[in-house]
Amino acid sequence: MKKSVVGGKPAKKQFNTLAQNGTGLNNFQANKPVIAISGNGSDMSNHKALKGKAKRKMITQKMVLSLIDISKGKKQDEQTKSYWNTYHCQNTIFSKNGRTYGTYCKTKHCTVCSANRKADIMNRYLPILKEWSEPYFVTLTVKAVTKRNLRKWVKDGLLRGFHQIVEKYRKRYQRGNGIRLMGIKSLECNFNPKRKTYNPHLHIIVPNKEMADILVNEWLLKWGKKHTNIKGQKSIKINNNEKALIEVVKYGSKIFTEPDVRKKSKQKGNRNIYTVALHNIFIAMSGCRIFDRFGFNIDESKRTENLVQNTSQYEKWVHDFMALDWRNSITGQLLTGYNSDHELTDLLNNHIDKQME
Repeated sequence: MKKSVVGGKPAKKQFNTLAQNGTGLNNFQANKPVIAISGNGSDMSNHKALKGKAKRKMITQKMVLSLIDISKGKKQDEQTKSYWNTYHCQNTIFSKNGRTYGTYCKTKHCTVCSANRKADIMNRYLPILKEWSEPYFVTLTVKAVTKRNLRKWVKDGLLRGFHQIVEKYRKRYQRGNGIRLMGIKSLECNFNPKRKTYNPHLHIIVPNKEMADILVNEWLLKWGKKHTNIKGQKSIKINNNEKALIEVVKYGSKIFTEPDVRKKSKQKGNRNIYTVALHNIFIAMSGCRIFDRFGFNIDESKRTENLVQNTSQYEKWVHDFMALDWRNSITGQLLTGYNSDHELTDLLNNHIDKQME
């Protein structure tokens, strides 16, 4: 059984780590090189967060190895480099005074970095949403498209089309002939494995029903019945700001997909990871901003710069792919004690499909 620094008892006293004594193994510190660590770090006493990070690291590494094979086969060298960057994200982390530090790849396909982005956006935007008296959640979508047309519809259809609507009302507002549209939006894309089609769409939060109705009506008017339909659009009053914001800032593509999206099974074992489809989505979204605001600015003056400190008093942890955890470079102990459940392990080992386009 794995023994974890967090939540478990070490086998021997000399194996005590930073999480327990707050200073590390002093007799090993003397010859350590000085390193630079930045930011506030993560709390090592938060066992749930640590295990969640280990889980996301496992999912990302398993998934990205398949994505690397796909990009290599398509001779997309830049994308292959990006995937490798994701694979190595947080491979080495350092701990000091009960907190962990490391660098992040910040790519769209890294679930570890996605969790960080979500937390940052929640902290910055949730207070603003709470000031809106009657916020609405809006979904704008187009009819399913093929892989060949996905990039075009992401850039020229959804993003440019939405920008044109916002600009139209901005100019009207400046002339005193209407309201200024404002809100936050995110880009997302689903894959239908039965039809081998893609559904790019926008999730949006606006301050009131009037803006929500304008967006839906303008969207339908812009694309017409040939490219969209009213059933695909949503406009719902928000009762839980935090839940709605999470929906907007979640990952830009669905990693786990049921084989038949029309008949979603209650059994999680029927899910699959279609990495060729994921790769196509990442390529289509390349260079696009997944999350953005429109119609208003946010005060960034209160954001503090990451403090950088040089230190030789630290513990080094290296990720062990087989152990699904970070291992102390001196003691050999594991950081989180994470163990993957059977369903997730089976999904990652036996249900990654690299054949579908």
